[in-house]
Amino acid sequence: MSGRGRGQGPLLLGVRHHGPGSARAVRAALDAAGPSVVLVEGPPEADALVALAADEGMVPPVALLAHVVDEPGRSAFWPLAEFSPEWVAIRWALERDVPVRFIDLPAAHSLALRDHQGATPDDPEGDGEQGEEDSREAMRVDPLAVLGETAGHDDPERWWEDVIEHRGTSGDAFAPFEALGEAMGALREEYGDGGHERDLVREAYMRLQLRTAQKEFGDGVAVVCGAWHVPALRVKTTVAADRAVLKGLPKAKVDMTWVPWTHRRLARAGGYGAGIDSPGWYGHLFSAPDRPVERWMTKVAGLFRDEDRIVSSAHVIEAVRLAETLAAMRGRPLAGLTETTDAIRAVMCEGSDVPLSLVHDRLVVGDVLGEVPDAAPAVPLQRDLTRLQRSLRLKPEALERELELDLRRETDAARSRLLHRLRLLDVGWGEPARSMRASTGTFRETWRLRWEPELSVRVAEAGVWGTTVLSAATARAGADAIGAPALADVTALAERCLLAELPDALPVVMRVLADRAAMDADVGHLAQALPALVRSLRYGDVRGTDTQALSEVAAGLAERVFVGLPPACAGLDGDAAAEMRGHVDAVHAAVGLLEDDGTAGHRGRWHSVLRVLAARDSVAGVIRGRCARLLLDDGQLAEGEAARLMGLALSPGTGPAEAAAWIEGFVGGGSGGGLLLVHDERLLALVDDWLTGVSADAFTDVLPLLRRTFSAYESGVRRTLGELVRRGPAGAGPTAAVGTAPPGFAPGLDQVRADAVLPVLRLLLGTDDADAGSDSGTGSGRGDNDLVGVA
Repeated sequence: MSGRGRGQGPLLLGVRHHGPGSARAVRAALDAAGPSVVLVEGPPEADALVALAADEGMVPPVALLAHVVDEPGRSAFWPLAEFSPEWVAIRWALERDVPVRFIDLPAAHSLALRDHQGATPDDPEGDGEQGEEDSREAMRVDPLAVLGETAGHDDPERWWEDVIEHRGTSGDAFAPFEALGEAMGALREEYGDGGHERDLVREAYMRLQLRTAQKEFGDGVAVVCGAWHVPALRVKTTVAADRAVLKGLPKAKVDMTWVPWTHRRLARAGGYGAGIDSPGWYGHLFSAPDRPVERWMTKVAGLFRDEDRIVSSAHVIEAVRLAETLAAMRGRPLAGLTETTDAIRAVMCEGSDVPLSLVHDRLVVGDVLGEVPDAAPAVPLQRDLTRLQRSLRLKPEALERELELDLRRETDAARSRLLHRLRLLDVGWGEPARSMRASTGTFRETWRLRWEPELSVRVAEAGVWGTTVLSAATARAGADAIGAPALADVTALAERCLLAELPDALPVVMRVLADRAAMDADVGHLAQALPALVRSLRYGDVRGTDTQALSEVAAGLAERVFVGLPPACAGLDGDAAAEMRGHVDAVHAAVGLLEDDGTAGHRGRWHSVLRVLAARDSVAGVIRGRCARLLLDDGQLAEGEAARLMGLALSPGTGPAEAAAWIEGFVGGGSGGGLLLVHDERLLALVDDWLTGVSADAFTDVLPLLRRTFSAYESGVRRTLGELVRRGPAGAGPTAAVGTAPPGFAPGLDQVRADAVLPVLRLLLGTDDADAGSDSGTGSGRGDNDLVGVA
């Protein structure tokens, strides 16, 4: 290093970003030198925000966020953890009223240059500028690998930890920076810019800022930057030469603020190029310089005990001894993460990596989420979101958690509206999930929440739609409706508007929906659109929303499907028939939820359509079989009639492939067809007789289809069917009398015995009287007897 204090040139402190040893060494060097100004590698636009680092509400990890004013998606982050040398330098200066400035290339230039140099979104500057690891990825030669190999180490990361991160602060405070600066100087002489020309631009700007600070403060200047840049800051160049390098750089108008960051996003696994593998471990090393191994093992033991694993004090003592022994055997000054992990696996995990993965996720990486004070600049939409989060007691957290909502409660309903509105704005804080509690009610929702730092950018992007979450979501929904590529997209959007309770957006969406429905003649598109529309009616009823216009469009859409479906199902090939079968299932489920108004008779009309399709020879077998099954399940087809249709479909006049397709439609697709064959041995006998009569050549052709059909059954159902076929069902066959009950079954339903099972079913399903009452008022058309069908 060229100097240690005033009169000997600037104090150049070359570091590795996010390193606890580097951070401690920077603090010790600043204490010893007492500079008049501290210069930090970072965007100069953040100078106006640096004072917020001293605010009590600022809790690292945090990041500086810069984004182009008119294009918030063009953004960059500069993350800082508690153990980042830059953060330590900033806090040191603020605590002593020492000026602190950022001296790297302005974000206005770096963001503009990204378009010219093909940066990736996860790279905060688009050039690997944040940290030595980014530089090393872009270089032909890894400087740490060269230094580690020169020192006789085959692992450069372990070498760096041993000489820097695990080093104490005793002795000469400037010695490590002098040694590292000389080493980097030798590398720069050998490799130049390392194959990354952008560094030359950045370093020219740094030198200009360093000269300006020296004119103002003399030699009392300390610079904290990546060690790779130290030799370039020592180089004697002219002002004119540096300015020539910067001439003609593109520029963009940017805004900058502080945002929360997470340990998980500091990790390389999170996609941030300048990250570290173990931010939780590094944070521990920084906060516990004395007896770090003992304290780490105590943390691990506490984690295991919280997870109900038996870990005693003896385990902790033995794990510490083993880690220290391994470090001594490997010639390391301190047990590192590798040694502690090996010791934990052997002593506390009994050699298993399964519980060890919990240690890595919770402690080595961790779910720490930083905090930013209210005084930090923010777009109006972000401020409104923060207000809503506080009023609804929905605190952003880095740890993923599930949230159960009961929409009958005012607070939970408001939380649901907020999460749905954010999803409309592409702010994926919460994603709908399957509830662990079984319930048939539409008044419950389950969400999986996790706040990621990138969501701050999403909020900034969404700010162009409005200043509040409500206004932004309303404007975005209207724009999405107009630009939707397909009818199904518009109906899905209508459903989302009801879930988000956007009354001002719904008229726009409905107008677009009506226009699209009138113009679209594709029955497949209409069939795809109907289910979301009907679900919207159901959710609208639950949330007390006026859905009259939605109901009229749904009724018209359903009628057009009824009319157009029979001709659309004729003459289809195998793939088209399978796709149309899915449309038939979707429409059937939708009609089941669509209330009749007393005149339209949606269900009756739909059953008529199913009868036509089930009996029409020009319709593909998989569709005919499926329509027959749906009629049977709805009680619109007698068992004898179902057997007659199956007999016709499996008659010798029908080709084996077509017959196999009919069977797939009737008993396949995970629709309970296996149980149907178990309980109705006449249908099973029909299938058995047909299958045994298929020729050897034809059997080879239909085998894949049959295997797909029957392999979807549960193992118990398959076993029962095999036993029935093996024994040859007595009294059941293609000639069995119509109306004869299978062995062991009465000819009719015993209603009293059926009703007696309802209390037990409610207990198993986790429902109660309030649930049943709510369901009956949702427009689902289901009553108590429908619980039998659910079971």
